[in-house]
Amino acid sequence: MGALHEGHAALLRRSRAENEVSVLSIFVNPTQFGPNEDYARYPRTLEADLAIAESCGVDVVFLPSVEEMYPNHLVKVQVFGVTERWEGAKRPGHFDGVSTVVAKLFGTVLPTRAYFGQKDLQQCQVVQTMVTGLNLPIDIVVCDTVREVDGLAMSSRNRYLSPSERALAPRLYQKLSAAKAMIVQGNSVPDTLSSAVTDLTSSGFVVDYFEYVDLPAMAPISEHQSQSAIICAAKLGTTRLIDNVVFLS
Repeated sequence: MGALHEGHAALLRRSRAENEVSVLSIFVNPTQFGPNEDYARYPRTLEADLAIAESCGVDVVFLPSVEEMYPNHLVKVQVFGVTERWEGAKRPGHFDGVSTVVAKLFGTVLPTRAYFGQKDLQQCQVVQTMVTGLNLPIDIVVCDTVREVDGLAMSSRNRYLSPSERALAPRLYQKLSAAKAMIVQGNSVPDTLSSAVTDLTSSGFVVDYFEYVDLPAMAPISEHQSQSAIICAAKLGTTRLIDNVVFLS
């Protein structure tokens, strides 16, 4: 959706390295924002975005208008199951907007590969489920989350944080990493999650969820297993942060 940062640049560089032609779409998609969310104030930094795209070797930048993407509102792509919890529950309609616009972008650009960041882990699972379910000949490549030096996951919304909130924000990833270590060591999953939520709340976060889930279904689990993740969403002030850590074994 634009407001590019180093996390996006990492996706662009990987695409450039692995493909003959790389296409970047920039579109702030209104259908994935709820009525009380930040569509109107979402950062739009087109000139800086184009400079980053050029520096990363992007061949084509696709800049559709809302009218071009939505000539009518007669079509909606819905993915079930993986959308029902977490972001899907907290932001009703969000993933319908995501799956619809991604399907439209795929239909316009016709890519062979599409690159997504792991920070939006549930979104990655939604897109993969959609691609599989619609038999689209596209490889979904999920790339590691790019972080600031202090561990905060890079996000276009980080610019909303006040200086004091920005200083506190890395604690989210610290608690994720600590919880992962505790679970790997055999500690109780429910106790570990509860302790993390208590700590974050006492630090000033308003926690939406801090959960241990299987992959790719994103269903809650209570014992350590491979192909799983701890996912979280929490607010600092008016800024909502999401992050995760993945268990591969």
